[in-house]
Amino acid sequence: MNISEASERSGVSAKMIRYYESISLLKPAARRDNGYRDYGADDVSILQFIRRTRDLGFSLEEVGALLALWRDRKRPSREVKRLAEAHIADLERRIKEMRAVLRTLRGLSQHCHGDDRSDCPILDDLAAAPASRRASKH
Repeated sequence: MNISEASERSGVSAKMIRYYESISLLKPAARRDNGYRDYGADDVSILQFIRRTRDLGFSLEEVGALLALWRDRKRPSREVKRLAEAHIADLERRIKEMRAVLRTLRGLSQHCHGDDRSDCPILDDLAAAPASRRASKH
């Protein structure tokens, strides 16, 4: 199948398929006589795997590690679990950071009048040096 059909079947854009080939997540496709890429069902399965892992937020490096484990039928599942748990910890850390950002923005927004006045605590905070922002929060 050509790249368009592989894209349609996998849900991965043709541009990303070419990119995944360029970084060796996907082996380069065979070429037809006319030079067009020729993908098989295994390639589509790999692309679906990549898409699912990316949808779950795994980095390209993690996707590569998971792909290697997926291909290795003798792998210990503890390695897969270790990667998943590390990713969970990273997601939890990022969620905590985003909640802190959300609290800060909500507080700033609540203190902004949002009218014709030119003074704006949101802009004042964005322009403040990091040390003075910390001091104003205490």
